[in-house]
Amino acid sequence: MKKQPTVVICLSPYSGGMELDAIKLAKKLSSYSEVVMIAKSGYFIESKQDEYVGFNNIKLETISFKSNLGFSIIINVRRVIKEYGIKNVIFFGASELKSLYFAFWGVDINLIVRHGTTKSTPKKDWFHRLIYSNVNYHVSICRHLFKNVRDIIPFGKDTKDRVIYSSCNTKKIVHIEQNRLTLLHIGRIASGKGQIDAIKACDILVQNGVDFVFNIVGGYDEIYKDEFLNFYNQCLYKDKINIIGFVDDIEPYLQKSDIFLFPSYGEGLSNAFLEAISYNMVCLTYNNTSFPELQDLGLNFHMADNLNVVDLKNKLLYISKNIEQERDKLQNSKFVKEFFSFDKEITSYLDILK
Repeated sequence: MKKQPTVVICLSPYSGGMELDAIKLAKKLSSYSEVVMIAKSGYFIESKQDEYVGFNNIKLETISFKSNLGFSIIINVRRVIKEYGIKNVIFFGASELKSLYFAFWGVDINLIVRHGTTKSTPKKDWFHRLIYSNVNYHVSICRHLFKNVRDIIPFGKDTKDRVIYSSCNTKKIVHIEQNRLTLLHIGRIASGKGQIDAIKACDILVQNGVDFVFNIVGGYDEIYKDEFLNFYNQCLYKDKINIIGFVDDIEPYLQKSDIFLFPSYGEGLSNAFLEAISYNMVCLTYNNTSFPELQDLGLNFHMADNLNVVDLKNKLLYISKNIEQERDKLQNSKFVKEFFSFDKEITSYLDILK
């Protein structure tokens, strides 16, 4: 079913899951609607345009701005809305909504705000009630965020909310055995993403003579880079920890890894985690945010007590010593196919687009 022209807006300068999700959703919807992507000039989403510009006629518009509340965002977004006859807006983010409220002033659009991260500060003061007042739909990517949005975000009188799980790659791959236990973490190296706790947990493998390598894949959050490197450079077993950086193709790392070690301090719903679990990797997380929800859906993985590095260490050692038995009992692929299917995600979005 053909939908009216749609713009996907993500003005983030980062190179993490939200930015990749914005690109993926634009590509998914481009078979059903004319799609325009709006991104911040000079940053990650613009740099990846070869992957999506022209795909099903997707177009890219970029905006240069210094402040999240400024005329550049207001004027340029308003121009794109009118120039392309946009009727549906899907916004990835939060802080730029202040400017977008004024960009959309008096324009007939269907505004969808997509939520992918947990928020901690209530936004129900008069100003946030104003800027969220014209939102038609809040879309959360898991039940945990659905509740979080209802607790934190003000709703307009006509605002509705939905849970739409992002679809996940369910392609079957063959595990490539390595000559030593291989651990993996994927995600932006940023505060709260868990890389330091994961490295600390590996100490128990060293103390128990387990031969391993730990690959950490992801680009740096610049404000966190020095803190992370200071810790990493003082680690006595840093020769076992590989800092890979950002990569376009994570499949080879998933294929060659045994354990996905992901002690995040709080996720919305991590794409990397879903990829790992769909590839039948043994996964270990903290017990927080969306992870208990995923176990309730039937996914099989281990959770350590939240922020408890000692428990994380103990569970990592147990998994490492029983890796074959742990891998043999996994049946996560069928649950990923059931709850995180492409058809389910697209049908849910088409249901709320004009």
